[in-house]
Amino acid sequence: MFFGSMPALITPFANGKVDEAGFKSFVEWQIGEGSNGLVPCGTTGESPTLSHEEHMRVTEMCIEVANGRVPVIAGAGSNSTDEAIRLATHAKKAGADAALVVTPYYNKPTQAGLYAHYKAIHDAADIPIIIYNIPGRSIVDMTVETMAELAKLPNIVGAKDSTQDLARPIDTRLAIGDDFCIMSGEDGTAIPLLAAGGHGCISVTANIAPRMCSDMQKAWRTGDLKTCMELQDILTPLHNAIFCETSPGPIKYAASLLGKCAPDARLPIVAISEESKATVRNAMVQVGLLN
Repeated sequence: MFFGSMPALITPFANGKVDEAGFKSFVEWQIGEGSNGLVPCGTTGESPTLSHEEHMRVTEMCIEVANGRVPVIAGAGSNSTDEAIRLATHAKKAGADAALVVTPYYNKPTQAGLYAHYKAIHDAADIPIIIYNIPGRSIVDMTVETMAELAKLPNIVGAKDSTQDLARPIDTRLAIGDDFCIMSGEDGTAIPLLAAGGHGCISVTANIAPRMCSDMQKAWRTGDLKTCMELQDILTPLHNAIFCETSPGPIKYAASLLGKCAPDARLPIVAISEESKATVRNAMVQVGLLN
């Protein structure tokens, strides 16, 4: 069972190419700061604008640096089923612990199409699969009923829930059972999702505040609700700030202020505005990440 704080890793760039040394150093820092797992090549990692070769290389580097110390859930989603199969198969071969597979965007499949998509990946890739349900970006929303049918397949092991519907994880748990791993995909719902029976958060904020995000999750698991709620209150303005524009623009700028990477994202994501930069910087000062 995956649990706790798992950063949806940024992909650093240098001169337009993947900054391999920067990425490896960033992964090492994340582990040292207490992250409970790593998620490369997701939305925050700019998977839509990584080439297949870059995508696979980033996954391989993450697994290599992690070296079994924490689990790696490799982003392997696509709106092409064949492409998702190739990425999930590669994740398995590279040694990932699971594949994170987003609901197909743009195509707008029916629930039957969603089921067929995931079943095809399941049958071909032989790796545990986390369903990534993010209707805000994918347009389609997987129903609890469809997810419950998919959960009957042995390698469909959990979901990253980015619906922001706080009844959804409860309904999902009741329909599937407690052994289905439910992770929040929205930092603002990390603690409410735990209260609904979830297991952790695949976090954007953890890119820049890994220790606090990990400590907050640990406080919940150990029953220290006072500390957990204090950390939630401290982190909430930061969560809001790093989504002041389309992610990952703000989080990459925030990471650049910590010296972890350049602020560059790939088009069509552009540099955030000066007003947004001030918002991000002020939030980081407020939570103690910057002086």
